[in-house]
Amino acid sequence: MNRAENGADNSARAEILGRVRAALLDVGGDLPDAPVVAPAGAGAGAAPGDLVALFAERVADYRATVVRCSPDDLTAAVAAALPAGARVVVPAGLPDDVRAGIPDPIADTGLSATELDAVDAVVTRCRVGIAETGTIVLDHEPDQGRRAITLVPDHHVCVVDAGQVVPDVPDAFALLDPHRPQTWISGPSATSDIELDRVEGVHGPRRLLVIVVDPA
Repeated sequence: MNRAENGADNSARAEILGRVRAALLDVGGDLPDAPVVAPAGAGAGAAPGDLVALFAERVADYRATVVRCSPDDLTAAVAAALPAGARVVVPAGLPDDVRAGIPDPIADTGLSATELDAVDAVVTRCRVGIAETGTIVLDHEPDQGRRAITLVPDHHVCVVDAGQVVPDVPDAFALLDPHRPQTWISGPSATSDIELDRVEGVHGPRRLLVIVVDPA
């Protein structure tokens, strides 16, 4: 770009910015600084069953698989969620009723990324599920383990109690400790290539299976 072209470009830019500033003169000072969001508890009027059904529907919208079971059937549901012969890593604090469904689980003792890449699946609990968005949030307590074990294996099985499902994002924030690491999961890892073709598994597991445990 020569000097004349550069001057013309700056002039056009200044004119556009001037028009934007002029258009905003009468909408200035009264705008709130923060985005408007629903307060926590705003969606709490929904019946618990409806809330869990909405959560399951929204999770499935993200191409995840959703299975619902009773507490008595949880161990069998975990076993059925894993491919035959899969090598499965588990966090140290995974409850016994979940661990019992995993043949020869591999306890995470600080496995390296290379070692995690050699396993087929991971099974965890979660901290909270969000019905409106179908999102699962992990805060990496002992029943969920390190973030790495939920990102490297290609198949993630996550167990969610129905009582952990909240209506919306503000309700989830009310339960989360901002000082803990968090992983928010909305379906399997996916992105689009330059042709806008969906590509799964680029930044995390390609397959997500959510087991929702209904009340006894």
